[in-house]
Amino acid sequence: MTDTALAGRKAWVTGGATGMGREVALALAGLGADVAVSSLPVSEKGTLRPEQNAYTLTDAELEKTRAEIAAKGVNALALGFNITKDDSVQQTFDAIEKAFSRVDILVNAAGHSARAFMANHPDAIWHAIIDVCLTGHYRTIKRALPGMIERKWGRIVNFASTAANVGAPAHAAYCAAKSGVLGLTRCVALEGAPHGVSCNAINPGFVDTPQSRIAQRQQKAIDNLSDMPDDEYREVIRKQIPQQRWIPAREVGALVAFLCRDEAFAITGEDITIAGGSLW
Repeated sequence: MTDTALAGRKAWVTGGATGMGREVALALAGLGADVAVSSLPVSEKGTLRPEQNAYTLTDAELEKTRAEIAAKGVNALALGFNITKDDSVQQTFDAIEKAFSRVDILVNAAGHSARAFMANHPDAIWHAIIDVCLTGHYRTIKRALPGMIERKWGRIVNFASTAANVGAPAHAAYCAAKSGVLGLTRCVALEGAPHGVSCNAINPGFVDTPQSRIAQRQQKAIDNLSDMPDDEYREVIRKQIPQQRWIPAREVGALVAFLCRDEAFAITGEDITIAGGSLW
């Protein structure tokens, strides 16, 4: 029997056209939700610095994800946007409200990373990581939350990271941003709790995505392993994970979809790690 636990709900997944966000979008659609995804398009690639590990999408890739969502039998929307630009976020939110009338579920999966040691840390990289990974969540939540409170139903899931609870050399900006996501999540959870709105954070570990493959090349340099082939380096990482495997993105999607169900409402203000036993 088909599970339609989210039938009639309207979801917005940032960073939803690829990687973990895409699997979240497909999982929500599989439960009957209409889903809009928004991701950084190739046309915005010029706004990135070379150090930023961010995956940009062509119009064809956006359309491919939209079609995959629609194939679940729901309404689907795929939009290019830049989460660091307030007007872009507002235009995206307005377009989703026009198409779907409202946003019941918000999943903040958009994010990126960069490596830089604190000694001589470039200010631009610090601000870029905070802007995407923390302030980006703020920009979307402040738009979606009022309607959720008014309608007395809402689900917000923020992507943090295992990096929110531990540290690593050359990851100060990323760890700081992701720790900030946990604080933001707890505050939103308390504000939404009396109004039927939950807010949680998830902490993915090593998940197999296109963006993780971009990021690993920079990490190889930090580890003084630049000459090691990418696949060999990924195997080194795999052996360090207690479950001895990279986490499939679809498992992240399944976790987020569960948190959006009615029976998960009591779970709020939490940060939930999905990392195969790995601390990082």
